Amino acid sequence: MKIIASDYDGTLNHGGIDDSKRQAIAEWRRRGNKFGIVSGRGLESLLSIIEDKNFEFDFLIANNGAVICNSKYEVVSEFRCDGSVAKPLIEYLFSLDCPFGNIDGAGSVQVNKLKADADVGEFTLESMPEIEYFNQISTMLANEAEAAAVTAKVRERFKNILNPLQNGRCIDIVPAGVNKANGIYKLVDLLGAKSGDVITVGDNINDTDMIAEFRSYAMDNAVDSIKSIADGVTPGIAELIQIEL
Repeated sequence: MKIIASDYDGTLNHGGIDDSKRQAIAEWRRRGNKFGIVSGRGLESLLSIIEDKNFEFDFLIANNGAVICNSKYEVVSEFRCDGSVAKPLIEYLFSLDCPFGNIDGAGSVQVNKLKADADVGEFTLESMPEIEYFNQISTMLANEAEAAAVTAKVRERFKNILNPLQNGRCIDIVPAGVNKANGIYKLVDLLGAKSGDVITVGDNINDTDMIAEFRSYAMDNAVDSIKSIADGVTPGIAELIQIEL
């Protein structure tokens, strides 16, 4: 058995998801292998993608490794950060000119720096509700250089509590010790598999841990830092599956 753990944005969804990808994934699974997504997106977002794009899967690893869901839509593993950290973190992000903080956990909560930016159902720092826990808090900067600078500052300020992961202009902030590689290791344990069974594929900076840790492919559209550490390069999931079958 082999396990493909694929990033979604820029990887599985590079150029869309067409019948060639659906058929390749179905054949991969028919031969007794496993296929799933490892993404910075939240679980609700990934489940809506599955419903909309209509392709087979065995697992979803959401929030950069913080939440693992099986093919029965059951959460089988979850890493949480205490909700008391949410407000001081978002306040710090706002001090660094981040425009919002999106909290993914017991529920999805959008907190905006400016009241004028808060749509119906969204909040400001002053009006945000009590947060029981979160799996991830995300924000976005104007460019990748600013995102890198803020990532470094958050890592230093909250280094024993949180792990900020840059993904282009975006920053996903998860509990300390959480990353895509550790999420895959947890999945391997749950499946009773071996780490050598895993093949990872990705394109951006937040894929670094899993690309470095397991046998891996970089997408041909990947950033240079991912291509430099991957074992191979592929134009897409269907082509990767054809090589690995």
